[in-house]
Parts: sequence; structure tokens; C-alpha cells
Amino acid sequence: MTSFVFVTGNANKLKEVKAILAAGDGSIQVTSKAVDVPEVQGTTQEVAIAKVKAAAEELGTACVTEDTALCFEALGGLPGPYIKDFLAKLGHEGLNTLLEGFPSTKATALCTFAYSSGPGSEPILFEGRTEGNIVPAKGPGHFGWDPIFAPIEGEGLTYAEMDGVAKNKISHRYRALEKLRIYLSEKAEKQTESKWKGLMG
Repeated sequence: MTSFVFVTGNANKLKEVKAILAAGDGSIQVTSKAVDVPEVQGTTQEVAIAKVKAAAEELGTACVTEDTALCFEALGGLPGPYIKDFLAKLGHEGLNTLLEGFPSTKATALCTFAYSSGPGSEPILFEGRTEGNIVPAKGPGHFGWDPIFAPIEGEGLTYAEMDGVAKNKISHRYRALEKLRIYLSEKAEKQTESKWKGLMG
């Protein structure tokens, strides 16, 4: 059994992570804790590494942080990791307005899970991407920018219009978390093998 603390105060993110992990073999257990970590400026990768290092020092245990970016092709990758602030200031309609006059509405949803096995350890990053387009808001508006992102694989639906099971099969969060799940499962298997070898002499 492998476990880690998912550093988040976002109930929706925690719900999705638990649902995705539950679809696996059940060998990974996750608890959550909200930790006030510094918001550094930089690339998605730099932000992720800084956050998980700070969280591991604060908690003193294995932990995972998550960073989500929404990268507009027309804006050279912006808002990127600053999408939360852009959304808070502009709303769904304002984010659409940013693309007025540009020939492309293409966007990439990017999720980065950063894993630390504990204080002082070097973080490992797991990224997932889903390609789509920015569209006028459709569907429930309770989960961030989901109403304005229509994944190419979503058959014309936005994330917000999709049910949880369908979204979790193609989402950027699922793709990143699946890489993390495989890593942790393989790590647990190696630890078990090493333990048995030690017992067998």
C-alpha cells in the first residue's frame, strides 16, 4: 500500500483525484491537507517544484502538489499557470474576449503533479495534456474554467458538460495522475521485492 498527502484545499480537485485513483487497483491511498505554500513566478515546472518542496518541508512526509495551466495558442501559451488569476479577474466571458481578433481558439490544458517522497528529496514531475478549444461558456460553472474548454476528444462538449467518468478518461488531470499512479505502483513493487529478498537472505 502506497500513500501520500495531496496538498489542496480544492474539494473538486480532491474528488477527481480520488475517483481516478479508485479506478486503479486500489493500492494507492490519498489524504489531503491544505498547506499555505509560496506562489512563485516562473514556468509551470518551476512553480510545481517550488511548491512541492515547500509542502514536503511543512508536512514532513511524502506529498503531491498539482498545478494546472490553460495555454492559449494565440497568446503564446498565456495565461498558462496564471489561469486562476486571469479567471478571477476576467471571468469566462473575459477569457473568450482575449481571443477576439485572433485566428485560433486552440488551447492546451496542462496538469503537472509534483511528487516528493519527503523533506530534502528531489521532486519528480508528471505532466498530462489535453488539446481543445476555448468556447463560450457552456455547462455548470462551479469548477474553474471547465465551461469554456472543449476538448477535441469531447465530441463538442465542454469539460463542464461532460459527466465525471467521461471527463476523467481524457482530462489533463487524469493523464498526469495516471503517470504518477504507475510510478508509485512500480515503486511499491520494488520495495516489496527488496523486503522479501531481505527476509529470504
